[in-house]
Amino acid sequence: MIPRYSRPEMVAIWSPETKFRIWYEIEAHACDAMADLGVIPRENAEAVWTAKDVPFDVDRIDEIEAVTKHDVIAFLTHLAEIIGHDSARFVHQGMTSSDVLDTTFNIQLTRAADILLADLDGLLAALKRRAMEHKDTVCIGRSHGIHAEPVTMGLKFARFYAEMDRNRARLRAARDEIATGAISGAVGTFANIDPAVEAHVCAKLGLTPEPISTQVIPRDRHAMFFATLGVIASSVENIATEIRHLQRTEVLEAEEYFSPGQKGSSAMPHKRNPVLTENLTGLARLVRMAVVPAMENVTLWHERDISHSSVERNIGPDATVTLDFALARLTGVVDRLVVYPERMMDNLNRFRGLVHSQRVLLALTQAGVSREDAYRLVQRNAMKVWEEGKDFMTELKADAEVMAALGEAGIEENFDLGYHTKNVDTIFARVFG
Repeated sequence: MIPRYSRPEMVAIWSPETKFRIWYEIEAHACDAMADLGVIPRENAEAVWTAKDVPFDVDRIDEIEAVTKHDVIAFLTHLAEIIGHDSARFVHQGMTSSDVLDTTFNIQLTRAADILLADLDGLLAALKRRAMEHKDTVCIGRSHGIHAEPVTMGLKFARFYAEMDRNRARLRAARDEIATGAISGAVGTFANIDPAVEAHVCAKLGLTPEPISTQVIPRDRHAMFFATLGVIASSVENIATEIRHLQRTEVLEAEEYFSPGQKGSSAMPHKRNPVLTENLTGLARLVRMAVVPAMENVTLWHERDISHSSVERNIGPDATVTLDFALARLTGVVDRLVVYPERMMDNLNRFRGLVHSQRVLLALTQAGVSREDAYRLVQRNAMKVWEEGKDFMTELKADAEVMAALGEAGIEENFDLGYHTKNVDTIFARVFG
């Protein structure tokens, strides 16, 4: 996580100030619940709230931790310095560090998910707008990177819209799954704290009580969350890679917006490189780096160890901050992508009608020619286009066997581009409703 690839709102979720404020709210709400139960005096619970508007001194907490070698104890000591040691006597009663740490981490992930969901909404809106704009912009479809049959640029955008819409549903589910809290004590048995305290804290902080924890919230939830971020990142790369291919000089059907004063190369003044989508490809790799460690965090010794802790301190902020930046950047790329319909038609016609080979094949079979013979007839004429630069329709008309089966008019009617795009509206209705 570096400033170059960070946005302030997401970064703020992971700041020490935010973390300590959540820790404080957990402890304060827990004290309220214990006071309601008669476990601690009401005045002690109220005293904790006197720190509500007091900024915590991060440097002071770090100073205490340098001695205690324990971050939660350092925080609790600093809190006692603010509200008074007698008032703080019942803070953290019956709780363990993971009650605070795990509940806080899940709050941070939930808040991060809300930002990412908003990011996805912005990207989906951009993809839909461009899909509608280019619904009927015909271009060549490719398989294996080779010309296949005509599609439209709108279908490309619609395909990415559908993919990102699925990702939004996945993230929504992952957010709901991660939004749990645990205030269950040293091994999750509630031996020293009433389950009602957990219920109260979770209700105040917008969480659901974890059905069963040990000392920690089960990490399969977190594995699913980071796996979902990894899938979204892969979809970002999918879109970015398509744009990079379309911007290649030999293709040049679309390109990233090149702003006035922008430079493409320190050596070659003519260059207009796909730098943003190349950057997105790299950022996607960084987000996916979090997935395997999150999976490995599922396995912990007995009721708890801390092998997951160092991992999550890194992947929590890094993956969410990076993906937030990547989604925002991709939205900008899609919004301002420059599309070249004339170049698309030039590329489509580059091989002089070959894109209609399947339709000719099917027409021959409809005319009574066996599929094997039809394939042979079409392919032998198609190869002349590949190897000798011939015109496909002309070669078909010069082929006696093809003419005998279809006739001149029958050949020509198979070269209509509209045939390939007649169901675009049906596909759009499926995608956009």
